[in-house]
Amino acid sequence: MRFPLALTVKIARHIIKHKIRRTPKFALVLQLEPLHTCNLTCTGCGRIREYSTNLKDMMPLEDCLASAAECDAPMVSICGGEPLIYPKIEELVAGLQAQGRIIYICTNGVFMRKKMRDYLASAYSTALEPTLTELLAQKLITDKDADTIRKGKSDGRPTIQPSKWMYWNVHVDGLEYTHDLIVEREGVFKECVEAVKMAKLLGYQVATNTTVYKETDMQEIEQMFEYFSALEVDGHTISPGYEYDAAKKDMVSRLNKQPEDFFLTRAMTVKKFAKIEEWGTRFTIFGTTVYQEFLAGKRDLTCTAWAIPTRNIRGWKAPCYLMTDGHYPHYHEMLEKVQWEKYGVVDGVARDPRCENCMVHCGYDPSGALGTNYKAGDTWKNIRYNFGAKPKPYLPGLKVKAFNGVSIGKGHLAEAKAAINSPRAAMNGAQAAFSRKADAHDHTHAAGESCGTGDTTQRDELLAKIAAKNSAPKPE
Repeated sequence: MRFPLALTVKIARHIIKHKIRRTPKFALVLQLEPLHTCNLTCTGCGRIREYSTNLKDMMPLEDCLASAAECDAPMVSICGGEPLIYPKIEELVAGLQAQGRIIYICTNGVFMRKKMRDYLASAYSTALEPTLTELLAQKLITDKDADTIRKGKSDGRPTIQPSKWMYWNVHVDGLEYTHDLIVEREGVFKECVEAVKMAKLLGYQVATNTTVYKETDMQEIEQMFEYFSALEVDGHTISPGYEYDAAKKDMVSRLNKQPEDFFLTRAMTVKKFAKIEEWGTRFTIFGTTVYQEFLAGKRDLTCTAWAIPTRNIRGWKAPCYLMTDGHYPHYHEMLEKVQWEKYGVVDGVARDPRCENCMVHCGYDPSGALGTNYKAGDTWKNIRYNFGAKPKPYLPGLKVKAFNGVSIGKGHLAEAKAAINSPRAAMNGAQAAFSRKADAHDHTHAAGESCGTGDTTQRDELLAKIAAKNSAPKPE
């Protein structure tokens, strides 16, 4: 099975229960944002900019747990911001598990290994020594880490432990060069890979979460799936990048880029996702085949954003995860007061112009599960897909040149650093890589290499230093 049996049954029972009751709208997944603080500034993410006045604000633990109980979604996706920054993330996970929820921790991966070391310390006994030996051999922990783990953990707080009810959902938007460029920090891809390896060795379930943009090289995404399949990740979520308001504003004000140069239209999405159904047979793509058909342009779906509601520091966000027309104090009040018929795309016509290019999973993946725009055979397709054999790990994926950036001296800051350290390098074109955003690019490159997209604050700072150095008076 693509999804563990117990989890699949839990979600199926939830849907059947509400279908029998004829509940018009109900939640399948709660997007819970306990905070909006993040340690990265990913290109294309407007979240920390939309709520920039509340970066230090956090939802109390009690409100987080009460929100999950209020909407009663079988699955909770803890996101943000970076949820591992939330001071009570361990208590939140434990509380949601006590409620019987399926949990996804949507993380950029930077703090994952720290949380797993905490778990090892809390569970330490001499029986764990072979595990520590293997972690040390793979350089996933240091000798100092091992010593700390052996001392144990006695603060009384829970830890995030391996469970069939929980997934690490790691953000990865490409191979090393591209991913580091998008998250605007070098070294993040490598940390993600090491965190995934450590998680799998310790028995955690791990998924990856990918957003596709206009400049995304889909061949690279396929290679990325091959590589992480070889690492035996448990599944993948993939969705098209959508030009929602907060991200568009950030794109213009912070990066001086036009949103249409970065985000996808519907036509572009269909072209990008032409192979999504084939990928669904090769890799464990989470979701429904109906949604995959929608992404590939083979059918239409009506948005069901109410099935994946968002709760954050301001309340229940409406109408959806990406568009903000208001916040409501209670879940059922949001369901009743939002005029859902004003949103989405029906028969090719956008009810709201902001919805025109949206095909994201949080609006349309539940549509495939709930039977929206039902066609004969859809139920059997979904059952066969989710209950069928899980694709086997693609072991040749280990040959993918995943580390094609900073690890081999080709990071997006490499030329800038070289130019700072060597005026001659600057004179000889060391800044050439940074003119790519203005140049035409045909996406052709050597095997194993890939093009990237986005911009970086680090890069801008380094280029400013280059300019300052080049304009400085030369010594007599």
